[in-house]
Amino acid sequence: MNLPGVLSLLLVISTAHAFQYTELAQFIDSHQEEYVEILRDWVAIESDSSNVMKRTDLHRMMEMVAQKLRLMGGTVELVDIGEQVLPDGQTLPLPKVVTAQFGTDLTKHTVCVYGHVDVQPAKLEDGWATDPYNLTDIDGNLYGRGASDNKAPVLAWIHAVGAYQALNMELPVNVKFVIEGMEETGSNGLDAMILAQRDTFFSDVDYIIISDCGWLSRRPALTYGTRGNCYFFAEVEGPKQDLHSGVYGGTVIEPMTDLIGILDTLISPSGKILIPGIREAVAPLSDEEWKMYQDIEFDLEDYKNKIGINQLMYSNKVDLLAHRWRYPTVTIHGIEGAFSDPGTKTVIPAKVTAKFSIRQVPDMDPAMVKKQVTDYLHSVFAKRKSPNRLKVTMVIGAKPWLADTQHPLYEAGKAAVKRVFDMDADLIREGGTIPIARTFEDVLGKSIIMLPIGGFDDGLHSQNEKMSRYNYIEGTKLFISYLNEVSQIKKTSV
Repeated sequence: MNLPGVLSLLLVISTAHAFQYTELAQFIDSHQEEYVEILRDWVAIESDSSNVMKRTDLHRMMEMVAQKLRLMGGTVELVDIGEQVLPDGQTLPLPKVVTAQFGTDLTKHTVCVYGHVDVQPAKLEDGWATDPYNLTDIDGNLYGRGASDNKAPVLAWIHAVGAYQALNMELPVNVKFVIEGMEETGSNGLDAMILAQRDTFFSDVDYIIISDCGWLSRRPALTYGTRGNCYFFAEVEGPKQDLHSGVYGGTVIEPMTDLIGILDTLISPSGKILIPGIREAVAPLSDEEWKMYQDIEFDLEDYKNKIGINQLMYSNKVDLLAHRWRYPTVTIHGIEGAFSDPGTKTVIPAKVTAKFSIRQVPDMDPAMVKKQVTDYLHSVFAKRKSPNRLKVTMVIGAKPWLADTQHPLYEAGKAAVKRVFDMDADLIREGGTIPIARTFEDVLGKSIIMLPIGGFDDGLHSQNEKMSRYNYIEGTKLFISYLNEVSQIKKTSV
């Protein structure tokens, strides 16, 4: 073929690619009501993984995901990952993990999309303005538990694949899915499943994509790091049963008083962690990181207004983002066994259990943190000379994750964001924890990107969680574009 002919062919190919995106985007726009209704069906299932009484709903949720992927022609499997041992020693079947595959072309990259469809607990009386399990559209926002975390992003990936299929367009890469139902409680059983299928289902996977996170502002973002999480129970037990405070108050050393006393030694009013060794293990903030944080779009006043407070821990953007993303924190979540119902009850609880967590960052190690916290609390408790008994248990030990922002996956992400949103993406880290990221990295040795579509104000884990229509629909277009961008990464890239 002569040179003009080659140039003409290249022009045709280039035009076809541009037209293909436009046609796919128009298809997404024309089917948005259908996508909202599917999300409504998914949100209606109370797939709360922390509540064993909802386990039947969780099993039904996984079946619904599997059926959706089957109807699209995927090779689908519901993988049994064993049983959960409850605190009383009973066992309960874990929800099966859904795996699916679309495409087996050996000349193409294979991406694996991870997501979860379990949710945090939610009740109307918690302060929701609408029924948390009835998706409610208000001013373009779709309110419902799990809408943003993580059901809409999972569906957006499914819709992205489905759009290619509906228009009889070849997928630019092979796509695999791994969808679980226990992420909110630590991804029980998933690590073992990934290890077991390392040389089978995952053997041909080139890249892992996770969309279980959100933007920092109204600017789209690519996420390159998350904090880990060490979650602790601190139990103080005293008398053999609850006591009347009028009859026994002043004669016994109360477990609640001991517990509050030791909790007060975990962190200072200014946010300084007081447990020896924690702060010393943190990787120092580099000049490059400082510069990256300076360039990120983030407004402190908007942040304060969004969460309804008049003062933050830090007064400048870099300090606040650094302490949100790459420094550890201690958070006390609650006390089990304490009286918390409305009204008055004059009781001395016989046993109380505090629940608190420490978010992990590089270069902290969960095993070391477990020892540091346990040793520290026992030493503090010993100084009280109390006859009560203290038991400290770490129930979650998730490691942090950090990616290389120079990897081609991130260049592809920047290009996809630019194409869909016509702006540059912010490179951000996430203060929360996605434990499976480190498992994928450690067990499979695969490169990972976190590609969020959730909004900065979605209210994950809190009342009135939502996913905006805009993010849901434009996010689906982002995923379509991203698959095309990944297909152009050279096979030699690692």
